[in-house]
Amino acid sequence: MIEVFADNGALNAATAERIVTAAGRAVAERGGFHLVLSGGETPKPLYELLATPAWKSRMDWKRTHVYWSDERCVPVDDPRSNAGMTRRALLDHVPVPAAQVHPLYLGGSPQQAARDYEALLRQSASGGLPRFDLALLGLGADGHTASLFPGTAAVAERQRLVCELYLPEQDMHRLTMTVPLLNQARQVVFLVSGAGKVAMLQQVLSDAVDSVGQMPPARLIRPVDGELDWLIDVAAASNLHL
Repeated sequence: MIEVFADNGALNAATAERIVTAAGRAVAERGGFHLVLSGGETPKPLYELLATPAWKSRMDWKRTHVYWSDERCVPVDDPRSNAGMTRRALLDHVPVPAAQVHPLYLGGSPQQAARDYEALLRQSASGGLPRFDLALLGLGADGHTASLFPGTAAVAERQRLVCELYLPEQDMHRLTMTVPLLNQARQVVFLVSGAGKVAMLQQVLSDAVDSVGQMPPARLIRPVDGELDWLIDVAAASNLHL
């Protein structure tokens, strides 16, 4: 499903509604809500909205489990930390139990952090592939989502659930959930805003056939047995023909 919204206020409200609805359904059907969050600047206003009284009262936070799609390997108090941003914008303001918040990076080597997170996920799924109830993702102007950057080995990984990678141009180690793990989600919601995403969004949503090596990583996210939603503002959607 593709929906276009007139401004960021409407976009964030619609995304919040998706999250609240998915949470209610998951708690009713399975007893808990497993939510994957994304980092960056785009979702920050959404997290701040969910922290307001009108919205946070609609979530059963005591039964919510929080994960991240990707992370920079920096301390949580570093301004670049996805977990740190989310805590300040949302998690410090809602009654989610600390034991149900699962940051990707807690220090140490990126390789060990990736192994530890995969072990956590497999343990929670009794050794199989975990199925998140909702995974919130963004889209980079280069076609990346999570930390699945074009040309990196993480994009082609099909066995591991979590990968470490190093981006020389950023001099940065990162961790990311992989394509097979994200594609197990019951619902994936892409949140896209800004004129800088116009060209890539058109390419990602195109029906043109590309080889996997040439395909923008975001195009690889196609839930195996779940729903895929694109929620977009008018600036990002200006070249789309819907």
